[in-house]
Amino acid sequence: MYDKIFRVELTMDVQPGTEQEFERVWLEVGQTVADHPDNISQWLSASRESPGKYLIISDWPDEETFRRFEQSWEHAAHLEKLRKVRARGTMETMTVLHHIPGARDR
Repeated sequence: MYDKIFRVELTMDVQPGTEQEFERVWLEVGQTVADHPDNISQWLSASRESPGKYLIISDWPDEETFRRFEQSWEHAAHLEKLRKVRARGTMETMTVLHHIPGARDR
């Protein structure tokens, strides 16, 4: 499908008590991003050890495509919605080199 996937990993801490609101907003925003013709997938995970801490994974075919999206008005609107509940966050980008499906997924 793709030679090497460009992955964006966002770690986000939300303000205490806003977890349900964050998840609701993320589902709305995440679906909009997933509907972008160049997006491969979106994932949201919640920490089991640290309440209010989330990991967002967004996969793209390459960095250039993601950066175009990142600089769009559409992305700015998404960020504005999430800023209302976000306490802090970090972003790291990486290249997915290999994927080996587990036995259950083959």
